[in-house]
Amino acid sequence: MIDRENYVPGNAYGAQVLKDGKNWTLILTRDLHHAPEKVWDALTDPVHLREWAPFDSDQNLSTPGTRANLTNIGSPKPLVSETTVTKAEYARELEYDWGGRAIRWELKPIDIGTRLTLWHNIDRGFISMGAAGWHICFDVLDSLLNGESIGRIVGSEAMKFEWPRLNEEYATQFGVEKPNWSPPESG
Repeated sequence: MIDRENYVPGNAYGAQVLKDGKNWTLILTRDLHHAPEKVWDALTDPVHLREWAPFDSDQNLSTPGTRANLTNIGSPKPLVSETTVTKAEYARELEYDWGGRAIRWELKPIDIGTRLTLWHNIDRGFISMGAAGWHICFDVLDSLLNGESIGRIVGSEAMKFEWPRLNEEYATQFGVEKPNWSPPESG
């Protein structure tokens, strides 16, 4: 059993970057020991998103055409972006944008449960930071699915959980310069 006080993220892994000129896409993959249906609920249900994701949603994201407001968590001021779910195939694929950047989730059944893959368009100057943040979010998601909620870890709170180390590891893995940035203190 993992608890928040003893949580330490593992080394950077399961990530790659697709580079298309100025458009870069982070691809992060994790194998989860849970059925795609359970993982789907965690990706689409606002109650579950509040436990692990870097944003809150005011709507369930499980239906194509749903319009929702996504509110960044861990920012000094609430940053709200409007989105529309462009694709939602139950327990298989989900697409929308967050802050004007495309997000796509793919869930594939595997022997142990689900292979979850995230594609997230991120500005190339922040790609390692995004990978480090999603890495921690995926760890929190995995704990939540295991019935061991350790609570969302985003923004300045992530600094206490080795986010800077992950940022550096992903920057090295991707062959990019590590950004000299730290999240502002949240209020």
